[in-house]
Amino acid sequence: MKVVIVGGVAGGMSAATRLRRLNEDSEIIVFERGPYVSFANCGLPYFIGGVIQDRSKLLVQTAEKLFRRFRLDVRTDSEVSAIDRKNKKVAVNHQGHRYEESYDRLILSTGAKPMRPPIDGIDQAKNLFTLRDVPDSERIVRFIEEHKVGQATVIGAGFIGLEMAENLSRRGIHVTVIERDEQVLPPLDKEMAATIEQALAAHGVELLKGKTVTAFEAAGHTIVMADGTRSPADLIVLSVGVEPESRLAERAGLELGVRRTIVVNDRLQTSDPDIFAVGDAIQVRQKVAGKQAMIPLASPANRQGRMAADIIGGIDRHYSGTLGTSIVRVFDQTAAITGLSEKMLQRFGIAHQAVHISPSDHASYYPGSTTMTLKLLFDPDDGRLLGAQATGAQGIDKTIDVLSTAIQARMTVDDLTELELAYAPPFNSAKSPINLLGYAAQNILERTVASVQWHEVDRLVSGGSLLLDVRTEDEYRHGSIKGAINIPLDDLRERTDRLPGDREIIVTCQVGLRGYLATRVLTQKGYRAKNLDGGYKLYKTVFPEKVKASSK
Repeated sequence: MKVVIVGGVAGGMSAATRLRRLNEDSEIIVFERGPYVSFANCGLPYFIGGVIQDRSKLLVQTAEKLFRRFRLDVRTDSEVSAIDRKNKKVAVNHQGHRYEESYDRLILSTGAKPMRPPIDGIDQAKNLFTLRDVPDSERIVRFIEEHKVGQATVIGAGFIGLEMAENLSRRGIHVTVIERDEQVLPPLDKEMAATIEQALAAHGVELLKGKTVTAFEAAGHTIVMADGTRSPADLIVLSVGVEPESRLAERAGLELGVRRTIVVNDRLQTSDPDIFAVGDAIQVRQKVAGKQAMIPLASPANRQGRMAADIIGGIDRHYSGTLGTSIVRVFDQTAAITGLSEKMLQRFGIAHQAVHISPSDHASYYPGSTTMTLKLLFDPDDGRLLGAQATGAQGIDKTIDVLSTAIQARMTVDDLTELELAYAPPFNSAKSPINLLGYAAQNILERTVASVQWHEVDRLVSGGSLLLDVRTEDEYRHGSIKGAINIPLDDLRERTDRLPGDREIIVTCQVGLRGYLATRVLTQKGYRAKNLDGGYKLYKTVFPEKVKASSK
């Protein structure tokens, strides 16, 4: 069998090497239009920031090494320009030399490219760059060094945009981030992204939210926004998302789907059964919602490449879809998500309930522990897990990976309470953050406690609800939600006569735990009480302007 693969990097090279392991006799040809067939594109921002200093570390494999070990015919600087499906041939352009190559099976791993919106003046902006491959990163580094860049602007506050902001800042460059949304990291929910915004501000990164760039002036040295704001820039990094490289498939008459992605079945076959497609360019099923989507991530691309090779090699495999598990570090904070966010659940009309907790990443009495913020989304009827988010300084990767596995396994909140996770003081708590999430969600599911979300507080208070802060008097004096009265938890049982019996009471504490305890006391005494999920900390993170200033 002769298998031709268009595109290397994650999906293409995973397919090629797996095919060779399955069959020593197959002829395997890989075409890559760039100079490098296998590189760590997720490491590019860190090369620009100097964290990765040796460029060769980014090159996972070379054509020569792949031939020696796997006998793969890897052809770099070779662009496949057309597919002749009838005669099963591809047209190739290698540095001006054009020829055709036949195939029995074809795998498209063409990936995605950075979006370049038609903004006025974009073609004249000589200081504007996008980041996709090693040559892109080299051009950015060279420009920074040759032009002594002091001011850089990143347009787009997604995962790559924020990685670029951090790494440019680490080079001593003053960075401005412009985001058209009202938050950074749009895949996350607003209250979870707020921690990352605080980290940016703490490290001197200027953040302009709710701003849309409409033009570039002075060859890109002035950025113009829709509201008339102008911002200077020595360097611009455009990071507003990616679009699938599906032109080759489109010209070949293959079916396209969401955002012009290549449609594949659960065996990764396109509308032509002899042509497979993997990676960022394909349409996948979002596992929780069951909706078709474009989810461009390296880990799924690698799995898809291997699976396509297995299917071509005669092994029965079926791709079930993608969760969209992602993680990013921004200076000393990390943010991660798996499954669906609350805003996506609302968009799809999927019933859900949310719970927030703020546990320590390991035993609080052991030195070095830090607090993380976790959000769990689950079905309000059966407790099935729908999505999770996490932010904090430590332990975020471990936590989100467990939750991703739980969602993949279709676990419920009850299952989280039963998970037996490794414990020793330097690594975890006896009640792990995962268990605590399960307990908190279980309380809501079983109606042991009623909760109120951060975005509901103002409306409920204006409608007559009483806000009760059960933290200590000292905590209360150092800052509280405006309008809240204070009765410390330890005094609550003896002072409930101060509370009106005809009003709903919203209980708040620092992170929600004491509020839960207070709510249990009040409801058993006949009061209509609800706990503020996430407490004062979460509310203050989103609405710093709405809290009462410290008093001494």
